[in-house]
Parts: sequence; structure tokens; C-alpha cells
Amino acid sequence: QVQLVESGGGLVQAGGSLRLSCAASGRTFSSYAMGWFRQAPGKEREFVAAMWWSGGSAYYADSVKGRFTISSDNDKNAVYLQMTSLKPEDTAVYYCAADLKYAGVVAGECDYWGQGTQVTVSS
Repeated sequence: QVQLVESGGGLVQAGGSLRLSCAASGRTFSSYAMGWFRQAPGKEREFVAAMWWSGGSAYYADSVKGRFTISSDNDKNAVYLQMTSLKPEDTAVYYCAADLKYAGVVAGECDYWGQGTQVTVSS
């Protein structure tokens, strides 16, 4: 059974940092593109960041570029989202996702999704 399990969310003050983790299991993700998404209350889910599990350049939404970094750790079978200089508008439930197509991840059309982790940034 394929599972993506996010963790690391919480409450942080504006300007602070958090690192989200996505533990992947149930299959080999080396050929997959991985992504992070977020959904704020009353808003649609939006793309945050994407990368190939195997590495290479990443792609970010303009709203997080320069502040967030996506990375993967093959040994730990995990993907991370390092978030710095957090703003109240970053408050959302953050989801990890995976798909064989990079374009699919960017479009939010992913085969696998995690259950989400809440990030709240106070002003």
C-alpha cells in the first residue's frame, strides 16, 4: 500500500522557519516527481514546489520562491520542504504528492497524496 505521510507542521511566528517531512512507503519513488501543495481555509489548493525524487532542479511557485526549498533523501525515503521567512499568508494545510509526470505534479494531477499537515503562521 502506497503511503505519503506528512509531518512537521505547527504554529510559528511570522519570520520563523519550519521543515515539513513527507515519509514515502509502499513503492519505489525514484522515477517519480514529488510535489508540495497547500490549501488555506476557503481557498483552492495551490502548487508550492516540485522536484524529481532523483534530484535535479526544482520548481517553485512565485509566492514561495527564495523562501522555500524542496529536497529529497533517498536513504530515508523522504521528501522535505524547508520553509523560511514565513508569513501569515503561508498558513494552510500542506500536502505532499507524487506522480510519474513532472507536469502532472505541477498541475496538481497526482497519483498519490498525503493526508496533510497544518501550518499556522501568526503575525
